[in-house]
Amino acid sequence: MNASLAKEVNRIIGLIGLSLLAAILVGHFWPLIVGLLGYIIWSTRQLFGLYRWLTQEDHTEPPDSNGLWGEFYTRLEHLFQKERRAQENLQGIIHRAQQSVNALEDVVILIDQHGYLEYWNQAAERFMGFRASQDLGQPLTNLVRHPKFTSYLAKGDFREALEIPSPVDDNRILQFRVTEFGVGEQLLMARDVTRLHHLEQMRKDFVANVSHELKTPLTVLKGYLETLLDTIPEEQGRLRRALVQMDSQSNRMEALVSDLLLLARLEGTEANNLNQAVAVHGMLNRMRENALALSADKHHRIELDVPEDARLLANPAELESAFGNLITNAVKYTPAGGHIVIRWWQDDKGAHLSVSDNGIGIDPAHIPRLTERFYRPDNSRVTQTGGTGLGLAIVKHVMIRHNGRLEIRSELGKGSTFTCHFPPARRVSHPAAIAG
Repeated sequence: MNASLAKEVNRIIGLIGLSLLAAILVGHFWPLIVGLLGYIIWSTRQLFGLYRWLTQEDHTEPPDSNGLWGEFYTRLEHLFQKERRAQENLQGIIHRAQQSVNALEDVVILIDQHGYLEYWNQAAERFMGFRASQDLGQPLTNLVRHPKFTSYLAKGDFREALEIPSPVDDNRILQFRVTEFGVGEQLLMARDVTRLHHLEQMRKDFVANVSHELKTPLTVLKGYLETLLDTIPEEQGRLRRALVQMDSQSNRMEALVSDLLLLARLEGTEANNLNQAVAVHGMLNRMRENALALSADKHHRIELDVPEDARLLANPAELESAFGNLITNAVKYTPAGGHIVIRWWQDDKGAHLSVSDNGIGIDPAHIPRLTERFYRPDNSRVTQTGGTGLGLAIVKHVMIRHNGRLEIRSELGKGSTFTCHFPPARRVSHPAAIAG
């Protein structure tokens, strides 16, 4: 038994004993009642003193007491001191964490499960214009009203980053990434990518300008080569072979410039004219005929599985460029006698086009980079087929402009399947003006 508790028990026993002895001496019970009542009053006073001590705003030393009550005060004071030390340590950790976050050049924003601002660092004040006096607890979408940002949060798919202008400076580009944690809470981080954006724009402008400048001299060169090929007699075989090779390479150069200009237009202009009802069957049927002519010496079997009433809301020229690249690639990389299937279908997830072949296939390690411009998993075979290395980059950008995505599946030696997935909003389920 605790020493203080033992003393308190002995005190109670002693009080009861003295009160009984006094009661026996006087022949009445009132001394016992008075003794017990006195102990109750003393304990009640101690209890009220404890209440006053616990409810005061500023912490003070515990009241003087003895016995069990004194031990109780002492233990409570130790607990309070331990709690204060824990709070001070926690406050120190929070303070250091806030200092570390405020030292970051990147924007850090915490949002609760209802979309309200809980915390942000100093970078958010610089780049986003937040003010603690008026913005704390406000919905984030009330402060960042860019349509792409609102749609990005509503969609809930944060696998890709979002780039939008800063709310306080249209010339500054911010890249946002969102991490979900807890119950519906979100951590937003944004970094300034203005410099990278400008460098990328300079690269695009450079490629577009150079490609445009090359177009005219190439046209002149091809014109003279065609004239020379028409005038050089067959007897001058060595010269004709040189001219044929020059013509072949100039054609390849012309295709490269054409693809570069198309890619520059897809990347550098706003998407427009995307809601024409395109007759997909007619377009793909023409492409199949062209593919058969291209593969005449390879004797490919090209199968078309497309409903005659298949239609899609799209830009016809861009759609033709994307589908044409996929079908041409299938012809180029499928050995003689191979089988190519062009298939179109619609379901609840949208409209879909797949181009499958049983050709040489692609190592899965290369698939994530196939849509990069000039990326070539095998330089030798691209050189043999005369590819520009831009076809799949064009397909990717066309799909982005049409709110779709390109899916690639392939296996070495077994062939490849390239599938274009369009969202349900681009399906056409009623008669309309058809382009195609």
